[in-house]
Amino acid sequence: MNMNKLGAWFLAIGMFLISATTFAQTKAVSVLSYHQDEDSEGMIDGIREVLRSAGFREGRNLKLTLADAQGTPERAQQLALELVRGRPDVIVTLSLPATQAVMTYTKQIPVVFAGITDPVAAEVVMGWGPSGTNVTGVSDALPLKKRIDLIKQLVPQARRVGVIYNPSDANSVAQVREFQENLSGTGLIAIELTVSRPVDVGSAARSLIEKVDVFQSLTDSTVSQSYAALAQVANDARIPLLGWDVKDVRSGAVAALDLTDQDIGTAAGRVALRVLRGVKPGAIAPEVIANPPIYVNLQAASKQSVTLSPALTKVARPLVK
Repeated sequence: MNMNKLGAWFLAIGMFLISATTFAQTKAVSVLSYHQDEDSEGMIDGIREVLRSAGFREGRNLKLTLADAQGTPERAQQLALELVRGRPDVIVTLSLPATQAVMTYTKQIPVVFAGITDPVAAEVVMGWGPSGTNVTGVSDALPLKKRIDLIKQLVPQARRVGVIYNPSDANSVAQVREFQENLSGTGLIAIELTVSRPVDVGSAARSLIEKVDVFQSLTDSTVSQSYAALAQVANDARIPLLGWDVKDVRSGAVAALDLTDQDIGTAAGRVALRVLRGVKPGAIAPEVIANPPIYVNLQAASKQSVTLSPALTKVARPLVK
């Protein structure tokens, strides 16, 4: 009987110690999004997966608070203040407006931003090195240089890159200019052709067949509306077409670099995890994702005479097989 009581006593002490340890290790993470949409949901999924993989479980050793400003600056300010008052271990902000709102109210609580292309230009941080402040995070920038590297990787013999765009679109003109600048010194040259209507895209592409080794699509909205016509020309002429994003790959491009929202959230989650483990945010340089995923369309590769190397096949994410 006494032994039973002693065993029960030890069991109670053990359960108490386990509970106390779990409580001591519980972390609080708050996430503020400016819009609750597919973009923010994808980033949140990425953050959750990183924390789950690290052993954090909601309701056990993780308190995860999600707040959505519904696209309203006033609500963003209100929610930011409420989150700061709750004093979580880290606040993850999913956009520039959300980040700015939180930064208004705290210079102590760690802030990890996601979904800001140029945090330096936005004055979220002063430079691309460790900030020495309470703010760090992940840029969603994908430099053109990396896209050019993909051209050379997929089509090493290419010299002439066909680019079709609408000259009345200021963003497209700026992007083509940046593309030209990044081609300097690479051995590649841009062969440009302009269109004013989506219906002209197919005929423009056909006129380039004898003049280019590869097509590269940018973000031109006129071209996007007739992407199927561009892809058909690439298939018929067996000229590789490289896209700008996942959507282009699904529409017939051989491959594209892209950062999905979950990729960005995963990267931000890894930064937040470092903070939870004791690293000061000011000691973590803002991150530009070094190796963005390569998405491929294996059907398009076959039609456009592109052979994927074993090394590329190993890391690529096939969207269409």
